[in-house]
Amino acid sequence: MYDYLIVGAGLYGAVFAREAVNAGKKVLVIDKRPNIAGNVYTEDVEGIKVHIYGAHIFHTNNKEVWDYVNRYASFNRFTNSPVANYRGELYSLPFNMYTFNKMWGVVTPEEAEAKIAEQRKEITGEPKNLEEQAISLVGRDIFEKLVKGYTEKQWGRDCKDLPAFIIRRLPVRLTFDNNYFNALYQGIPTAGYTKLVENLLDGIEVRLNCDYLENREALDALADRVVYTGPIDAFFGFRLGTLEYRSVRFETELLDKPNFQGNAAVNYTDRETPWTRIIEHKWFTFGKDEQGNDLPKTVISREYSAEWKPGDEPYYPVNDEKNGALYQQYRALAEKETKIVFGGRLGEYKYYDMDQVIAAALNKAKEELR
Repeated sequence: MYDYLIVGAGLYGAVFAREAVNAGKKVLVIDKRPNIAGNVYTEDVEGIKVHIYGAHIFHTNNKEVWDYVNRYASFNRFTNSPVANYRGELYSLPFNMYTFNKMWGVVTPEEAEAKIAEQRKEITGEPKNLEEQAISLVGRDIFEKLVKGYTEKQWGRDCKDLPAFIIRRLPVRLTFDNNYFNALYQGIPTAGYTKLVENLLDGIEVRLNCDYLENREALDALADRVVYTGPIDAFFGFRLGTLEYRSVRFETELLDKPNFQGNAAVNYTDRETPWTRIIEHKWFTFGKDEQGNDLPKTVISREYSAEWKPGDEPYYPVNDEKNGALYQQYRALAEKETKIVFGGRLGEYKYYDMDQVIAAALNKAKEELR
């Protein structure tokens, strides 16, 4: 008999499992996939750590979380500095002085500020949707070239039909700082995320290719408590309806050349290019393998945003009013489950960054294991 059955070997499940075992509990971790690490799973291809489920860049202001992950992996000093490609014109992301200079020819912060102020005048009152919010932040020109097409591809909806809050934290800087994140700590595990999760699960029993929802009765009988990190609506058999997600499809290829685009991430911001961005995985580790050797080949992934349908991998919760209300109904059902803990991005129907997932798992473990 186990103290905890943990459904899902991603970050939430692995961190909770580690803390439970450290507290002297007997734990079994299961995952329906053939591998651990969930969506942060990385695979070695020609010495390149390929982010199979899309780019994952660890960034946080939470020192406790940063110290925690550094106990289980060595991190490099990778800084996320994406580039925007609008019909062959290249711009710096986040929006900064390089962006404003390329867009308008301005040279000083005062000139850039004046240009944005002039263009945001068309928005009066509180922005009512994403389009108005973006224009009020960066003006019409940048919205049209660098926000509109990319966002509409990503969400499959017109910017006028998307809520303003999605883009409220858009980084806009009157400096030449190319670091996309406002985070004290940032980097990528030098041995890949799979190794990080492997280290978290060291010495813990893990069963892969094991579908909890198909074998729930038998699996529940194995443990006193269950930590469930799968989709909350699937747990309840979708009895109240299906929560919506955006999904992502990847086309990944190995190229026999050392350099495809010279940057880890290039966003394609026009509406006509079908993919949202291209990731070149080797630049997450500065083009070198773990021994510091230059990598002769490269791996790229084109990302296509898609409306989620059952059977697809759910990525981003669609946090609009309709889905929020449905989640609250599921949450009310979840609160009646005395044996089950719901956690993580799918279990809580929440857009979590990696550090937030880890913080949530640590907090839940403290609460459970005290």
